[in-house]
Amino acid sequence: MSVEIAELIEAARSRVGTDGEAFVERLDRWGPGLLTGLGVFAEPPVERVLELIISAHRDRRPSLRALDRRRLLRPDWFSGPEQVGYVCYPDRFAGTLDGVRERIDYLRELGVTYLHLMPLLQPREGQDDGGYAVRDYRAVRPDLGSMDDLEKLADALHEAGIALTLDLVLNHVAKEHAWARAAVRGEQPYRDYFLFFPDRTMPDAYERTLPEIFPDFAPGSFTWEEEIVNPDGTHGAWVWTTFNSFQWDLDWSNPDVFCELLEVILFLANIGVDCLRLDAIAFLWKRLGTNCQNQPEVHDIVQALRAAVRIAAPGVIFKAEAIVAPEDLPAYLGTGRHAGQVCDIAYHNSLMVQLWSALATGSATLAERALAVPPPKPVTTAWTTYARCHDDIGWAISDSDAAAVGLSGYHHRQFLAAWYDGEFPGSFARGELFQANPATGDARTSGTLASLAGLEAALAHQARTGQTHEVDLALGRIFLLHAVIYGYGGIPLLYMGDELGLLNDHSYLDDHRLAQDNRWMHRPWMDWDAAAHRHDPAAIAGRVFGGLAHLGRLRATLPSLHAAVESEPVDCGVAGLLVLRRRHPAGTLLAVYNVSDAWQHLPADTVRASGLLSGSTRPWDHISSFAPQLEGAAPEGGGGFYALAPYAAWWLGTDPNAHRSAP
Repeated sequence: MSVEIAELIEAARSRVGTDGEAFVERLDRWGPGLLTGLGVFAEPPVERVLELIISAHRDRRPSLRALDRRRLLRPDWFSGPEQVGYVCYPDRFAGTLDGVRERIDYLRELGVTYLHLMPLLQPREGQDDGGYAVRDYRAVRPDLGSMDDLEKLADALHEAGIALTLDLVLNHVAKEHAWARAAVRGEQPYRDYFLFFPDRTMPDAYERTLPEIFPDFAPGSFTWEEEIVNPDGTHGAWVWTTFNSFQWDLDWSNPDVFCELLEVILFLANIGVDCLRLDAIAFLWKRLGTNCQNQPEVHDIVQALRAAVRIAAPGVIFKAEAIVAPEDLPAYLGTGRHAGQVCDIAYHNSLMVQLWSALATGSATLAERALAVPPPKPVTTAWTTYARCHDDIGWAISDSDAAAVGLSGYHHRQFLAAWYDGEFPGSFARGELFQANPATGDARTSGTLASLAGLEAALAHQARTGQTHEVDLALGRIFLLHAVIYGYGGIPLLYMGDELGLLNDHSYLDDHRLAQDNRWMHRPWMDWDAAAHRHDPAAIAGRVFGGLAHLGRLRATLPSLHAAVESEPVDCGVAGLLVLRRRHPAGTLLAVYNVSDAWQHLPADTVRASGLLSGSTRPWDHISSFAPQLEGAAPEGGGGFYALAPYAAWWLGTDPNAHRSAP
C-alpha cells in the first residue's frame, strides 16, 4: 500500500459510517487510479474529492448498496449475452417519467435490460440542442416530472432487471446555467470555469486546426458575448462554444470544474442512475495546434472520475460518447497506463457505418477490412452496437481502409450520402442530408432505420402495384441489421420505434423550434397504435417486433456473445458475405450475413476452418434452429458450399440438442 493511499484511508476511516470497511477496501483498490488521474492538475484537489466521495457513500440508499454488492460479485454484469438496450426520448416514448414506468412490461417483452433515456435534465428555454444545453444538472424537465419521479422510475427498473442510463454533458453547459451567469457577472471562482478571450488573437490561433461541428447553423467555435464583465471592469469577451453559441465549454484544466461535475455524477448515482453516458467526452481538453479532441489529459480526467465513482457507488458504470476515428476509440475504454480504468462501455460507431455501406454496395469487403483494423478493447469492457442512434449518420469511412480495397474514401463518402438521401439511381433509401459541407465534400444523413433500409419506398411501391417483394426485401434488411448488432457482442441498442418499423416523421416541421434540424425526422413520437399490433405476424410491426424479440431471447442463451470476446472478420472469398467469428471457451460462433439482394454461397471450407464441420459435426443455425444444407461437397468430404438467401443472417454453432440424452 502506497503512503498516499495509506493517508487517504486513515483520513477516511473515521468518517465513512455505514459499510465503512467495505468503503475502505474500495478506496484501497481504486484509490491509486484516483490519485494518478488527479495528477493531471497542477494542484490535485485530493482532500475535496475525498470528502465528496465520503459524503456520497454516506447518502447512498440501502437498495442501491445492495445493488452495488451484487454487481461487485459479478463485475461483468453489463457484458453478458442477456443484455439488450433500448434508447428513447421519455416524452416521445411515454409522455412523462411516470409514463415510462407504466411501459416497463413493453420493454421486457423485447428483452430490454438497459434503458437509455435521452436528455431529461433541465435544459435552457428555446433552442437546447435536443436537451444537451443543460441549465440545471439537479432538476428534471418539469413536463417530464421531478427528481422524485426519476428515483421511483430507477427503483421500478431495478425491480424489473433493467439498468438506467442518463446523459451527462461534460464538455459544456447552457449559457443560462448558474455557473455561467455568475461568470458573466465577473464572479470568482466561476469566471475561471470557462474559456474567455478579450480579442480574436487566441480564437483565431485555435481555429486554424479546429473542425466545425455544425457548419450550417453554428459556424466557428467561439462566440462574442457583450454582457460579460471583465476583471478590469470592461464588458465583452469571446467565449469558447464548440457546438452552439448557447453552449459554453467548461475549462477542464481547472480542478474546481472537476469537483463540480464529480459532485453532479455522485448525486445522479444516488438517485439510482446505473450508467452515465459522458457526452462530448472527446472535447474536454483544449490544446493549441490540435483539433482539441482525444487529448491524453481526457483519459486522466475520466480515470479519476471513474475511480471516485467506483469507491462511492461501485454499481455505476461510465459510457463514452466518443464518436471518433476507430484508431482513437479504444483509448476511451482504456489502453496503455489507462487500461481498464476509463469507461466501461463505448459506441462502436464504425460498425454502424460499415453496415450501411455494405447494404448500399451489396459488398462486405470494406467492412471486413475496417472491422479488422482497430486494436482490441480491454476484456473488462463492452461495445454498444447499433444500426442508428438519435443523431445523424456521419459517413466516417477511413481513406486508408477505402484505399486498401480499391476505393476512394472521398468518393465513397459522397456515394453513401447520395444513396441514403435517395438521390442515387436505384437507391432503396429515403433519408435526407444533414449538415452537408461543400468545402470538404462531407455530408451526413438523417432518417429512421426503416426508411433508410427501404421500407418507406417499398410500401409506396406496394401501394402503387400491389406487389410485396420490395417490402420483404426491406424487412430482410431490417432484420439483418439487427442480427449483426445482436450478434457482434456487447450491448445491442434499439432506438425507439425501430422495433416497429416506424418511418420518417415529418411532423417536426410544424414546430418552429425543431424545423431547422432534420434529425427530428428520425426521432418520432411512439406509435402505440402500431405497437398494439406487435404480436400480429401479418402486420409490419408484428414482423419486426417478433424478429427482434426472438433475437433477444436467443442471444441470452449463447455464452459466445459475451462482450469479453471479440468478433473477428473472416475472409470467405465472397464479397456479398460478411463473416464474423467469435472464439469462446463455450464454443465458436460463426456469424454469416448476406448483405446483398442476391443469393450467395458460403464455402464450406470457411465453416471447417472454424471447427463446425468435421466428422459427425455439422453447423447449426441458432437463429432458424435449423442445420443448413451442405451442397456440392466431394465424396471424400471436401469442398462444397452453403447457399444463403438475400439478406439471410446465420449464427452458426453446434446443435444444442446433439448431446442431450433421449428421454
